[in-house]
Amino acid sequence: MKEYLDFAKNIALYAGEVMKHYYNNFTISYKEDKTVVTIVDKKINSYLIEQVKQKYKNHSVNGEEESYNNNSEYVWVCDPLDGTGMYVDHIPVFVFSLALVHNGNPIVGVIYDVTEDKMYYAIKGHGAYCNDIKISVNDKKLGELGYRTNIEIFENNIIDEVALINELKKYSKISSIGSVARSSMAIASGYFSCDIFPGTNHGNCDIAASYLIVTEAGGKVTDLYGNEQRYDSDINGAIITNGISYEDIFKIIKKYTIKQ
Repeated sequence: MKEYLDFAKNIALYAGEVMKHYYNNFTISYKEDKTVVTIVDKKINSYLIEQVKQKYKNHSVNGEEESYNNNSEYVWVCDPLDGTGMYVDHIPVFVFSLALVHNGNPIVGVIYDVTEDKMYYAIKGHGAYCNDIKISVNDKKLGELGYRTNIEIFENNIIDEVALINELKKYSKISSIGSVARSSMAIASGYFSCDIFPGTNHGNCDIAASYLIVTEAGGKVTDLYGNEQRYDSDINGAIITNGISYEDIFKIIKKYTIKQ
C-alpha cells in the first residue's frame, strides 16, 4: 500500500507545480454542463494516465477530464483541480484529489492543497494524516456553537438545496467555499463538521479520496440517501460528516432529497 501512496503523493506534487506554473497564465473553456475547465485540469489528468500506464499497466483511471478504462478492479479516481472556479478567480481554495479504488472501495487517498503546502493522505485502516501529523474529526453535535456545514451549490436533480439551507441554517453556520475536497479536509482536521455535496456524474472524482481520509479520521460518509456507494463510477451525491452528528444531519437532509 505504501508504494501506491508514494505514487499518489508524487502525482500530487507534480499537480501542485502545474497549478503554480499556470496560476497567472492560462485560458479557460467551458464543458457541456457549463462548468469551467483549464489547461491545468487537462494537463494533470493526462499526466496521471501516462504514469499509470507506465507503472500500473493493469489499472484503470477515472478522471474528471479524461479516463483510461482497462476493465480493472483497481481504478485511480482523480479530480485534477477541485475548485477550478476558485482557481480561475485567483481565490486560493483549490486542491488536487486522487484515490486508488479497489472494487469500488477507496484504499489510498491523497489531497494536496498547494497554496498551504498541505498533503492530506490515508491508507485504509491506518488513520488519516496531514504532512505526517495524524488528524481527526471534531465531536461537535448539530446545533452546538461552532458547528459548520459546507454546501456545494449548483444545479442538480437530487436535492432541493435552497429549502435544505433554509432549515439547516437554524442549527449550523453555512458556507460554500467552492471545493468539496478542501472542505472535506477541514472536516477531517476538525474545523468543519459537515459537507453536503449534490454531485452525481463524475462526482466520485470529487469524493473518493475525501471519503477515505474523512472516515480514517473518524468521520462518516454516505450518499445523500444514507447508503454506502461505489467510488469507481458516478455517485448519488455525498453526506460527509464528523460522524457524531450524522444521524441528526441525515434526518434533515432526507426531507429535501428528490426520490429516485
